[in-house]
Amino acid sequence: MSQVLFLYLSFGIISIGDGAIRSPSLAFGSDQLTGEVYQENARAMESYFSWYYALSALALLVSLTCLVYIQVNMGWGLGFGVPVLLALFSTVLIYLGTPFYVKLKPKSSLITGLFQVLVASYRNRRLRLSSQSEDILYHQKKGSAIALPIEKLRFLNKACIVQDPELDLRPDGEATDPWRLCTVDQVEELNALLKVVPICFEIPAASFGLFGVISAILWLVLYDCLILPVASKLAGKPVHFSTKDRMGFGLFLSFLSVLVIAAVEGFRRSVAIKEGYSDDPQGVIPLSAIWLLPQYLIGGIAGVGGAVGSLLASLIMSTIDDLTKRWARELVELMVLVKERKMR
Repeated sequence: MSQVLFLYLSFGIISIGDGAIRSPSLAFGSDQLTGEVYQENARAMESYFSWYYALSALALLVSLTCLVYIQVNMGWGLGFGVPVLLALFSTVLIYLGTPFYVKLKPKSSLITGLFQVLVASYRNRRLRLSSQSEDILYHQKKGSAIALPIEKLRFLNKACIVQDPELDLRPDGEATDPWRLCTVDQVEELNALLKVVPICFEIPAASFGLFGVISAILWLVLYDCLILPVASKLAGKPVHFSTKDRMGFGLFLSFLSVLVIAAVEGFRRSVAIKEGYSDDPQGVIPLSAIWLLPQYLIGGIAGVGGAVGSLLASLIMSTIDDLTKRWARELVELMVLVKERKMR
């Protein structure tokens, strides 16, 4: 158990380190080209991005060939040791170049500002918004051209309302508590982000299969981390569903998925006829694409574990194997019995 925990901990640290390196490395490299020499050289930036991705692809190619060869033919110890040495060498190399790097001054975190708007709007939820914006004093950022927040999502505007200038503002004009009073710019940044959210849900038709993959992943996690432990606790002993049980569950969900498809298609056809699109294959009916999600979600769960077909094949092969062994054993016993009778 301790070895498994150590393995999972190692994988977790590797994932965190890999994410921490990949996300800022590209941006950090582009920061080195922001000097005066490169201000008017767009080709340098374009060349940098091209070589970055080319070298990344080359590194992936080397890892999938050379490192795999080392792991298979020379052992896993050396196979993991080589990347460790390379990571150590790159760390030392990056550290030696520290005096020559262009280091931009860090700015305030956008994510922190967005959360401050949400918290401040909730803490000021009892404030009443006037229909006249001139009657409200909003906290403005110095040098900002945005004077008033927009009227959409007005409950967020409560985050930038100054109730008492003497208590809410410091002498330099900054908020005494940024988690209770935000600037108009912060509110507008959150509004701009929320405006983009509907665009993100305009999913192409070919991408709807993604929901089946998501449901399969979620089901695997729930099955292993919630369903089996709860079932084992209720039964008082370890619970494990056999291949036959999983096959039956998968067949039932596949059958249910077909029923859902038929019901949705029948409803869609009735809406199309009602709207007069029965003879118009290019017509767009007023029906949300969310109606298609249940069939993908159910189908994704039904396909977990290698699909129903593989479960059926596994059951058939195991059954044939058992029958073959039993018949062979009975045949051998029969031949021995016949031989003994002949000897008598």
